[in-house]
Amino acid sequence: MQALLSLESSFCFSSTHTHSRNPSPCRSLTSLRFSKINGGGCRLIRRNPRPAAARAVLDAATIEELGLKESDIRNPAISSTYRSSKLPKPNQTVLEAQARVCTGPTQTRPLSEEQAFKVLDTILRSVRGELKDEEQVSKAQLGAFFAGMTIRANSFPEETQWSEGERRAMNIFWPLLLRALPPDVIFIADPEGSIMGLGSSGPQFIGNGTSEMRLIGALREILAGGHLGYEEVQGVLKDVLPLKLEDGISTGVSESLLSAFLIGQRMNRETDHELEAYCLAFDDELGPAPVADVSSLTHYGEPYDGNTRFFRSTLFVSAVRSCYGESSLLHGVEWMPPKGGVSEEQMLNFMGANTNLSLDQAKELIEDEEVGFAYISQREARPSLYSLIGLREHIKKRPPLATTEKVQQFIRAKGRESIVAGFYHEGYEEPLLMLMKRRGVHSGLVVKGEEGALSMTTRIRSASTSKGLPVNYCSGFRSVGKESACKEDGVSHQSFRLEVNATDYGFEPTDTPRTDRSVSKNIELGLAALRGQKGPAYDRIVLNAGIVDHLLGCDGAEDVAVALDRAREAIDSGKALKKLLNYIKASHKLK
Repeated sequence: MQALLSLESSFCFSSTHTHSRNPSPCRSLTSLRFSKINGGGCRLIRRNPRPAAARAVLDAATIEELGLKESDIRNPAISSTYRSSKLPKPNQTVLEAQARVCTGPTQTRPLSEEQAFKVLDTILRSVRGELKDEEQVSKAQLGAFFAGMTIRANSFPEETQWSEGERRAMNIFWPLLLRALPPDVIFIADPEGSIMGLGSSGPQFIGNGTSEMRLIGALREILAGGHLGYEEVQGVLKDVLPLKLEDGISTGVSESLLSAFLIGQRMNRETDHELEAYCLAFDDELGPAPVADVSSLTHYGEPYDGNTRFFRSTLFVSAVRSCYGESSLLHGVEWMPPKGGVSEEQMLNFMGANTNLSLDQAKELIEDEEVGFAYISQREARPSLYSLIGLREHIKKRPPLATTEKVQQFIRAKGRESIVAGFYHEGYEEPLLMLMKRRGVHSGLVVKGEEGALSMTTRIRSASTSKGLPVNYCSGFRSVGKESACKEDGVSHQSFRLEVNATDYGFEPTDTPRTDRSVSKNIELGLAALRGQKGPAYDRIVLNAGIVDHLLGCDGAEDVAVALDRAREAIDSGKALKKLLNYIKASHKLK
């Protein structure tokens, strides 16, 4: 580990089926010891070179052991093939514009005059009915695009407000758009009649029904660059979700208004209260969370939209940690925009596991000594949030939910609980830790792994990399005393920040294995590692299991060298592979 940036003692306070930001704490420096280890030997195994075929991942003996038929194994090789064909596709011209203008106060890139003319012309032709099928600009896109333009005009710094080209284009097109756009979109584009003028009906718009009226009231604040209270956010979310669709069209609130709400809150950079509201809004959707009779449970919050370039290790790490009593709960979806990358659900589907488990069934697998971990789909755990996948593709940029869905407790434990979550953009590590403390867990950890996921790497950091926090940056907290958790009334805990340097522990620097959206390649790498094949994938699984155990304060992991050796033994003994195979088999036996 390169350096311990800080270690603090402080106190925690509360702040207010489609497929398949905390006041500064008091600080006193202490120490946290990280020991080095030596590398191990190497045992080679023969590999099948055909990653796209099921037998390249699950050989005949494994398939027979699991009692599966090859025909039972879903086998698309690329993550994008998991996108449901039932989801209507967004208009690409407007989607590209959304990627530029529907982002933060410093990240937004104004459109040139040519780009603005092209986008507004596309919108005009679409709302006039001149574009068909995938060329149509959806209501969600209209809401997101015009929300982005309005927030930029009302509250962004000068350099990210409208360009001269955008102003010229809008001056020409707005009189035409005003006659063609529906009232909800006109409201979003000029809610107070102060941007465009020309008879805008925004100030008079009230919507249809009580749910839309509440949403519109919230939007007036958001579109002016303002923020909402905790109860206001929760009230809106519970009013409008789940999103009910018939033939791809919302039968409840306007998709334009809802997409403007979601992207607007992200563009304004959410407050702690707003993020808490998103995080906790649907905790009671299916009733109280089941409680697993285990001594330790780690909730893994990988980005739901997956990995598009590099090996995603968390599924295999969970199998390793289960070998020595560290239970894990993984959660996610099969496919999620904007990346649409490889996810745990895709890998489990590919290998023949049942990914339609209820919360009670997942609890059983966590308690099963032969398994010790589980995966739960958002489809089963939070139907209201799952209903937004299609709309999320059409708003292009990640909404607040992309942060808060990583900090969930779908199942509780009688023993110690921890949450681990990945992040990419600097500034979201503290909000994530705040949410973990709000949930009352004993330990919390955020990791800037590759692609913003949880996988720390053994690759040497490039000397030219200077922007933002480095890959392998970790930040977290551990409660002081094994039986105390960081609860709302304030409980002492240790906080830490550090950058993990794998070479400090005997790992040879290696490039990260690329998978390039290949589900089967990711599985091939993971299974080869669990079979004992030494190399980059093996090292990453060991590193991520041992370091996470150590940072979370798990029993037996006080010395990081011991923690890493324990992970190696779980693999080299064959126990971790057996745990994964047991999971696939047991997932089909649950009633």
